[in-house]
Amino acid sequence: MSANGNTNSTGFDVVIAGNGVLGLSLAWVLAQRGKRVAVLGEPNRPWAGSAAAGAMLGCFGEVTTSLLATEHGRAKLELGMEATKVWPQWLAELEDGTEGAGVKTAEGTTVVLNTIGTAEIDDANYNAIRAELTRYSEPFEDVEPADLDWVDAEPISRPLKAFHIPGEHAVDAAALLERLESAAVRAGAVLVPESATRVEYRGERVTGVVTSSGRTMAADQVTLAAGARTQELLDSLPVGPRIPRLVSGYGVSALVKSVDGSTPDSVIRTPNRSFACGLHVVPRGDGHVYLGATNVISVEPRDTAEMRDLVFLLQCAHRQVRRSLWNSDVTKVQVGNRPVSMDGFPLLGEGGMQGLWIMTGTYRDGLHLSPLLAQDFAARILGEQPRADLDRFAPLRQPIQAGSRQEIVDLLIDHQMGIGYEQDWTIPVEWHQWIEMDLRPATLAWANELDPEYTPPAELLFASRFDPEVVSLLRKYYATCREYS
Repeated sequence: MSANGNTNSTGFDVVIAGNGVLGLSLAWVLAQRGKRVAVLGEPNRPWAGSAAAGAMLGCFGEVTTSLLATEHGRAKLELGMEATKVWPQWLAELEDGTEGAGVKTAEGTTVVLNTIGTAEIDDANYNAIRAELTRYSEPFEDVEPADLDWVDAEPISRPLKAFHIPGEHAVDAAALLERLESAAVRAGAVLVPESATRVEYRGERVTGVVTSSGRTMAADQVTLAAGARTQELLDSLPVGPRIPRLVSGYGVSALVKSVDGSTPDSVIRTPNRSFACGLHVVPRGDGHVYLGATNVISVEPRDTAEMRDLVFLLQCAHRQVRRSLWNSDVTKVQVGNRPVSMDGFPLLGEGGMQGLWIMTGTYRDGLHLSPLLAQDFAARILGEQPRADLDRFAPLRQPIQAGSRQEIVDLLIDHQMGIGYEQDWTIPVEWHQWIEMDLRPATLAWANELDPEYTPPAELLFASRFDPEVVSLLRKYYATCREYS
C-alpha cells in the first residue's frame, strides 16, 4: 500500500473518506486515542472546500436574519459558538506537536456596512450580528469608518458603519492542513493518496471502502467526510436516497500580494449577502491577502474558475475595501466546493447503517466547526458521551424547512436584487419596483410548480430556475422523502 504510517493486514478500526480539514481533524483525535485510522484522499485535494477557504474562525460574523428565523438555524449558531471555545487549545496543541508555517493569520474580525448593499440584506444582517453578540454577551466595539485600518474604498463604496469582534480570528488553511496531516501521521494515522469511490457493506453493516485504484480497505467503521464529493459514496449505499442530496457551493477566491506589501491585522468583511458569505479580506503572510469568495450552486463540483466570478470578486475587493489592490499582483486563483445539502443544513451523525458515520453538508461552517466535530465524532465512534447535540442534523431525516414558502421567496428576491446593486447596475429609480413586482409572483409560481409541499433554501430555489438538473434532483429527493415519511 502506498501510504504513510503503519498498516495492519486485518484492516482498520476507522476509515475516513476525505482528507480535508474535517477528515484530518477526526483522524488526529482517533489516532491519539490509539485507534487504527486510515484517511483517504488525493494529496492535491481536487474539488475540496478546505484548501480554498478563507478560514475565518467566526460564527457571529456569519449571522443572518434568515439563520435566526428557525430553531435549526440558531442551533447552527450555537454549534459555532462551542467551536470557538475549542479553537485556542486545539491550535496550541497542534502547533506544539508539529512544525511548519504559523497557522493563525488574523486578530479579530471587523464587520463593515458600506454603501453597496441593500437595507433588506446588509443593514438587516449587520444589525442581527450586533444583536446576537449582545444577546450572548460577546465583546465587540464600534469603529469610526475614518479610523478603519487598511480600508480605502472608493467614495461611492465607502463604509458607513463598522464594528470589531476581537474574538473571531482567521487561520491559513494551507498551513492548517499541513499541520493536521503531520499531527495525524505522528499519532499513527495512515494517509492513503487515493480517493474512495464506493462504500462496501454486508447486510446492514458497512465493511470498508473501495479506492480509486480498485483496492478494498476493510474497516469496522467508515466516516464519510469528503465534502461535496461525499454524494458519490452515498450513491453506493441503500440508505443514500433517504439522505438530503449534496450539491456544491462552488466558489472562487484569490491570493493577492498588495502593491505596498501591507496587510490588515484583522479580517475585514461585509455581512453575508447575494447568496454568499459577503466580501472578505483575510491577511496572509508575505504581504498577501486572501480575497473571498463567490458562491454559486452547482450540481457537480468544479475545479476551474469562471471569468465572471473572478472579475466580480476582484472588482468588489478593490472598490469596496482598498483601491490600491487594483495595482497589486494576483498570485493565485483558488476554486473550492462547499458541501451543500438539499435543505441547507449539515449532515452530522450516524448514517443509517451499522458502522457508518456522515460528517458533511457543513456549507460555509466546516473549517470553523472542525475541532468540535472531530472531538464529538470521536466520542460517538468510541461509544462515549458526545459533546454536542447533533440530533436535529441527523442525516436520515425529512427536509428541514428554513421558513415558509413565502418567506423563502421573499429572501430570494431580496438577494437577487442585491446582486444587481453589488454589480453596480444603473437603472431608472422605479425599475427596481417593477422588476421586483414581476419577479416575486413568478418565483412563487415556480416554487409551487417545483413541489406542492417542500421549498428548498433560497439559493437552491434560485439555481433551479435556470438549471434543469437541479430541478430533477430536487424532485427526486422530495419524492423519496414522501416515500419514507
